[in-house]
Amino acid sequence: MRILLVAPPGAGKGTQGALIANHFHVPHIATGDLLRDHVARRTELGLAVQECLDRGELVHDEIVLDMVRVELEKAKNQGRGYVLDGMPRNMPQARSIYQVARTLDMTADVVLHLVADDDELVRRLLARAALEHRSDDTEEVVRRRLAIYHDVTHPIVAWYDQRGILVAVDAMQPVDHVSRQILTALEAMRPLISLVPESARTSIDLTGLGEAFGER
Repeated sequence: MRILLVAPPGAGKGTQGALIANHFHVPHIATGDLLRDHVARRTELGLAVQECLDRGELVHDEIVLDMVRVELEKAKNQGRGYVLDGMPRNMPQARSIYQVARTLDMTADVVLHLVADDDELVRRLLARAALEHRSDDTEEVVRRRLAIYHDVTHPIVAWYDQRGILVAVDAMQPVDHVSRQILTALEAMRPLISLVPESARTSIDLTGLGEAFGER
C-alpha cells in the first residue's frame, strides 16, 4: 500500500507512520529523518541541505522532493509501497509530490488524516518539550505552529478528500486505539485498491468510531 500521512504537530504522525510501515512491510519515508541522514552521510543532497541550514534558510522544496523521489524509486524497484511522513506541508508540495509519484506510477492509495483538538495537541507538545528539556517550545510557540498548520497545511486535506482517497482518524484516542482503527481500515481497503479506480473512490471518516465503541 502507498500511504501519505497528514497531521498537525503532536498528533502522533511519526509513531503511527512507523507502526503502519512495519505492519505492511513497506519503507517509512520520514522526510526529517531523510534530511538528517543525507547531512550525516555528506551526500550531494546532504551538502545542499547543509548549505541552506548554514545560511539560516529553510531547506528548498526541490531538495526534499529529490530525496523523496529517490526513496520512491527504491520502493518501486523493490515492488513495495511506502508510508510518506512529513511532506506535503502545503498545496504546491502536494501537487509536486503527486507529479513525482505519477511519473513513477507510485501515487498514493490512501491519505491518512490524523484529527486532534488544538488544546490536546498543546498539552502533548508542552509535555514533550518538558520531557526533552526544550525551553523554546512555549505555549505561544506551539500555538503559532498549530496556526500555521491550519492556514497552510490543512487546506490540502480538502484536495485529497475531493480525490476520494482521504481517511480521517480521531488521533485523540490512546495510541493503540488509533493504530488499531487505522490498520483495520487499511486491511479492509487493501484488496479493493487494485479493483477500484481513484475516480470511483470515496473518502472515509472514522473520527466518530472510537466514541461509538466507547474507546474515547
